[in-house]
Amino acid sequence: MKRLITTLVLVLATATAVYAQPSSQTAIANFIGKDGKETGRAALTQGKTGVLIEVEVTNLPPGQWVAFHIHETGKCDAAHNHESAGKHFNPGNTEHGFLAANGPHAGDMPNQYVGADGVLRGQVFNSMVVLDNAENGIRGRALMIHAKSDDNRSQPSGDAGERLACAVIE
Repeated sequence: MKRLITTLVLVLATATAVYAQPSSQTAIANFIGKDGKETGRAALTQGKTGVLIEVEVTNLPPGQWVAFHIHETGKCDAAHNHESAGKHFNPGNTEHGFLAANGPHAGDMPNQYVGADGVLRGQVFNSMVVLDNAENGIRGRALMIHAKSDDNRSQPSGDAGERLACAVIE
């Protein structure tokens, strides 16, 4: 009986340790606004052919479309307008925008609508990226919300305007 209890305890301890580890199939990104305060979160899930990004961010310009991108560097320095996140993630060295002849970047995603309450709530599936271990992997990079909508043509970033909120993909 003592051996059975010891075995059960060992099995439970192992199972707990396995489930406590972060999954390589999921990631979280906490948004930081221009003021340096946390303003929202994204949950990312690896799918068979890309990554699903579920996002909710507050304190944005109400009632308008805003650009939503993946940027190349996982740094969000609000004191310097989130410029630390670098350019759009572009491992294929393509043009910016869904409407560009040789686009889009892997980090280009559809514009998102901010409700009258100043909250962006959305789900975006990006088939050009994966979470880990590949040239197009995005863990450790940044998600960015811009002040204006992306025109999907202008080079190099769609004339999307100022960087309002940034989140490192953990």
